Amino acid sequence: MDKNTIDPAKSIPTFYAGQSIFLTGATGFLGKVYIEKILRSCPDVREIFVLMRPKKGLNLNERLEKMLNLPLFDKLREEQSSSFKKLILVSGDISQENLDLSAVDRQMLTERVTIIIHSGASVKFNDSLKYAILTNTRSTRDICILAESMKNLVALVYVSTAYTHLDNPFIEEKIYPPVADWRKMIKVAESLDEYILSIFTAKCLNNIPNTYIFSKNLAENVIQEYSSSLPCAIVRPSIVLSSLKDPIPGWIDNFNGPIGLGAATGKGLLKVACASNDTFNNNIPIDTVINTIILVTWKLGLKTFTPDSTLFVVNCTFPDENNMLIMRELCNMMIRFSEEIPCEGVLWTPSILLTESLIMHYVLTILWHILPAILIDLLLKLLGHQPVVLGLQRKVYVTNRALQHFLCNEWKFDNTNSRDLMSLIPSSNREMFSIDLSDFDMEKYYRNALIGAKKYLLHEDMNRIDAAKAHRKRVDLFVAIFKIIMAIGMLWMVYKWIFLNILDPTDL
Repeated sequence: MDKNTIDPAKSIPTFYAGQSIFLTGATGFLGKVYIEKILRSCPDVREIFVLMRPKKGLNLNERLEKMLNLPLFDKLREEQSSSFKKLILVSGDISQENLDLSAVDRQMLTERVTIIIHSGASVKFNDSLKYAILTNTRSTRDICILAESMKNLVALVYVSTAYTHLDNPFIEEKIYPPVADWRKMIKVAESLDEYILSIFTAKCLNNIPNTYIFSKNLAENVIQEYSSSLPCAIVRPSIVLSSLKDPIPGWIDNFNGPIGLGAATGKGLLKVACASNDTFNNNIPIDTVINTIILVTWKLGLKTFTPDSTLFVVNCTFPDENNMLIMRELCNMMIRFSEEIPCEGVLWTPSILLTESLIMHYVLTILWHILPAILIDLLLKLLGHQPVVLGLQRKVYVTNRALQHFLCNEWKFDNTNSRDLMSLIPSSNREMFSIDLSDFDMEKYYRNALIGAKKYLLHEDMNRIDAAKAHRKRVDLFVAIFKIIMAIGMLWMVYKWIFLNILDPTDL
């Protein structure tokens, strides 16, 4: 396609024709879906430079090959398998200074890159302050420094989070005052060791719930400062969940956040969670986030950059509170779906109690999670199997406590820029790059999300659904009998206590 035959303002694929993209976070949830979508929907993109580091005994090529073999890429593999040749591996690490780039790779990027998508980050809420700042904040600074040397750069899009400013009940699409000086915090992280810095963590964070939010907050201010010399934009997704439809409904590749808690509930592991029954959780499909990034890049790239350009910020959040479910409704829906589409090897009938009381959560965790896990692991050990349930319960507890602040509170978000983006999409591109959620079918989406978790996370075959249902019925029967026995036992104990302590047998 000749890029000049169609006005790039009237065709998103035309804008991307000939563009060279530098992507960080390529092996993450968002990065993988971005690669698939760009290669499939913008077939004339020139190349995508993929920042990656060796991991778990795999070199760069092996990691890329393993990633591209995922079901996520099946559609692209069938339709445009040659597109994979446009992926160019670049050895680097966002946790290292200057991204750990070689001089040769840095020169190559400087000469050829026209678009930067900085989605790379550590998303763990319990990272040390040192690691979070170096990985999430310093890497953003180093990306900006690299971008300043790029003569043909048309857009730098930073993927932040909608929760960088939690002290505001209504979060606008603007940059807020920094919680700290990002330059000083980078110097502190570079100069102090882990132990010393951990002592100051609570004071540094103040009211911010975790190091992830703190480091992403600082990174936004890095982008703001460099936006006077670079064409920058910030996309702030809320809680990113399974795909709505593109390229396949229900795609998910990690247990982070609510998906992990949902899978634990479906398996019968999670019986009590520290969460509010009445809060709305702002969940957003991954394909909506990807389309937003693509649209923001397109909008930014069409403009002529000037030093006084306003930094473009988009809250990529679910727009309609009236179409959202409170936590109790969402849990009830997923438990209802789990009867129709049960997980394999369910340990207990799925159900969950939500409480905001830390004391009650702790006590019930011991009674309903820890003690049964110890008993089950003892049984597994006696039968010659590896004990695993207690370890799983520990992970579930840590995940729940990390999410506690978000599960017990809610925020509202301004979506003006997101709505404006929708109105700009050319008519011929609206289906391919839609971010419109006005007709969002909540039941269909979460049903597909449950199926996706079974297939892509738990690696369960949907052809074995009948066997899973049969097992679930046996578990339900066992649980019902167990509860009846426990109830009879309790009534008998109450009767004996009354008989022995209130009624005097000698009077009868």
